[in-house]
Amino acid sequence: MSEAIVDSGTVPIAIRDLGGRGQPLLLLHGAGGNLVQMATLAEHLRPTHRVVTVDLRGHGRSGDGPWRWDDVLADLAAVTDHLALTSPAVVGVSLGGMLATLWAQRHPECPGAVSLDGNPPLNRRDQLAGLDPEQAETELAKLRAVFDGMAAMLAEPLTAEQVAAMMAGQRAMAQRYGAAPDDWAVAFERNLVPGDDGRSRLRPVPDLTRQLRDAMESLDLMPAYRDVRCPLLLVLATEDLPEQQPFHGLYEAYRKVTAERLATVENPSLRVRRLVGASHAMVAERPDELATLITDFLNPHD
Repeated sequence: MSEAIVDSGTVPIAIRDLGGRGQPLLLLHGAGGNLVQMATLAEHLRPTHRVVTVDLRGHGRSGDGPWRWDDVLADLAAVTDHLALTSPAVVGVSLGGMLATLWAQRHPECPGAVSLDGNPPLNRRDQLAGLDPEQAETELAKLRAVFDGMAAMLAEPLTAEQVAAMMAGQRAMAQRYGAAPDDWAVAFERNLVPGDDGRSRLRPVPDLTRQLRDAMESLDLMPAYRDVRCPLLLVLATEDLPEQQPFHGLYEAYRKVTAERLATVENPSLRVRRLVGASHAMVAERPDELATLITDFLNPHD
């Protein structure tokens, strides 16, 4: 395993080349995460792929820069050029899955891409079905307020006591998913920037977080699903995260609309798989099963 910094031309991008045999594969984390969070899935993929994990701009040890989809895709292209990766597969979760889809749309030579629940977040009434419009808007306003509150809290400098409490929360969450608490602690620390005043800040920084949220909420991936010409697998969650359960009706309606829209896409390059019993945290919940899905999809003749 080797870690390096790649100059993308606009920001430095931290990568970790985990080695492995076979086809090269870029593995991309979700918003607010970093490459360490992909370590377990990466280990499951190494027997069949040379796996490279990436800190997306603004995350982990990569540099800060405006969040524009074209720029972030250029970051990934710089990584492939730096490592001389010929037509890598691209696999991502959540935000990383959105990037995998956009990469697949723009790179028809890509041998395959996999998006693990990488659809834009729920934030608009047209993403819902079967709910009273007034009720839906009321619930969406409550959901936005929750996200706004979380963003405001994470934008503030953290005391040592707050960092310790959040670290304990990460360890507890890891245990809930059957993951290694130490790995989750390392991932949390990678996004933590100590300050001179004894307090710390979490990456991404508040301005980039706002840009990232706006970019995801305004993204429409349906054209990409129709246009893609390389094999693309979209793996969908079917269950709520614990944090989503107070808004179960909204998320159930959102999953229904998403499935209905995808069913209208007539593109033999696109495959959709509902992962029964899995939530948006599927990478933590079922890494071995996902690795099998990914390798079977990318290597159908093995």
